[in-house]
Amino acid sequence: MNFKDKELIIFDFDGTLINSIPDLTLAINKMLSHYNLEPLTVKQVTPFVGNGAKPLVRRSLELALENQELSNGLLEEAFEIYVEAYRENNCVDTFMYPGVLETLQYLYNKGYKMVICTNKPFHFIAPILDALEIKQYFKSWIGEDSLPLKKPNAAPLLHLTDSLHTSIEKSIMVGDSKNDILAAQNAGMENIGLTYGYNYNENISDYKPTLVVEQFTELQKLF
Repeated sequence: MNFKDKELIIFDFDGTLINSIPDLTLAINKMLSHYNLEPLTVKQVTPFVGNGAKPLVRRSLELALENQELSNGLLEEAFEIYVEAYRENNCVDTFMYPGVLETLQYLYNKGYKMVICTNKPFHFIAPILDALEIKQYFKSWIGEDSLPLKKPNAAPLLHLTDSLHTSIEKSIMVGDSKNDILAAQNAGMENIGLTYGYNYNENISDYKPTLVVEQFTELQKLF
């Protein structure tokens, strides 16, 4: 199987191109410390990542509070504290997965259009791309707040195919999470599931992606 006929490659961000868990955990723990709550470990935070920033904060708070009632007021306040903490340190220990840089260079040189579709808030994306020096490879990017609907809804993928003047058939989604696979399936788009990353401690193959790969460099054989 290969995808050499594709024009547009839509990448997830966290868990696919980058591992941002250390910095997300740092921001979560700065928020928790504001309430004199015990910090969480990277292992505890990891399953909470993927549905967006506010669900991450809510789940972390619920765990730290040991399932005590969490009011909307507290959640909103904690979310603002988290956002500010992450804004200040959003690419300290974040790193690209092995093979990402050389594979992006390969795909770029091949002439593929590449974009990012993530459930991370939009304003955090560009600073990380700048810090990792990979912004030049992407035509555009959208975050969880770029459109009214986010992954696993098909809307972000449909928006990207329209804005890049291509079709569902000429596009493909690459991600590590069930949200990526389900969004692609909802859009009728072929998709590649990566076995590393976050994915809520679930096996990506359970969601029946078009193809499962273990290493990012394998994309060079497929495109």
